[in-house]
Amino acid sequence: MQYTGPLKKMLTELKFPIQYYLSLKDDFLHINQLIGQEMEICYIANECKSCRLDKPIFRMGFCKNCFFTAPEANPNIIKPELSQAHLGIETRDLAWEKEFELQPHIVYLAESGSIKVGVTREKQIPFRWIDQGADQAIVLAKTENRYEAGMIEVALKEYYADKTNWRQMLTAKADQFDLIEEKIKAKNFIPTDFQKFYVEEGEVYDFEFPVKTYLPKVKSVKLSLNKPFCGKLMGIKGQYLIFENQEVINVRGNEGKVVTIKI
Repeated sequence: MQYTGPLKKMLTELKFPIQYYLSLKDDFLHINQLIGQEMEICYIANECKSCRLDKPIFRMGFCKNCFFTAPEANPNIIKPELSQAHLGIETRDLAWEKEFELQPHIVYLAESGSIKVGVTREKQIPFRWIDQGADQAIVLAKTENRYEAGMIEVALKEYYADKTNWRQMLTAKADQFDLIEEKIKAKNFIPTDFQKFYVEEGEVYDFEFPVKTYLPKVKSVKLSLNKPFCGKLMGIKGQYLIFENQEVINVRGNEGKVVTIKI
């Protein structure tokens, strides 16, 4: 069977294990059902996530022009502490930024090979954690907007990583940390002006990913134009497809690339 369309972040469903789906325009694939099967993925064109044109993908699924102009790619996405929508100051599109940034945000601790700190919109819970391949996660603080969450994250980055170590996340199931104890410790690192956002409740979220075997080492593969990738799918974690030959493909890292998938 053959399917064609632009790659974008896999959709997920909170079950045990996590269920993954890939939407390719006219096709909708349940990726869990492909585990154990041979796949061929061929990158044949581009489709920018914003302008939809066949232009070279620069970053995050955007062509170069859209990466520097589209509100969906503005710097506040990566660095929430840069948000100014709460001040009524526009970065690229104030109406879009107000809708995105002036809503409840969560600062969290997640375990994905090691403990990291992160920020996401409240409505993205638990999907943000699933996308990062977190085995466990806990809410640390809940703020009224993106800027406040970003400022808490900045303070905590002195003590915790803010990026997932993808190799560590993919090569072994993380050791179990006591996230409740870690959260209590992290409270002391929140600046005084933001202590009011600390969440006392300590529910730990656990996740199970559809991975047959964790490999001793992995190599990330970037899809190349008209150069098919072939492999036997052995698991999925975060936004990574894991293959028997120890190669992995970051689906989100290849957003904007139009592919043909043969099963």
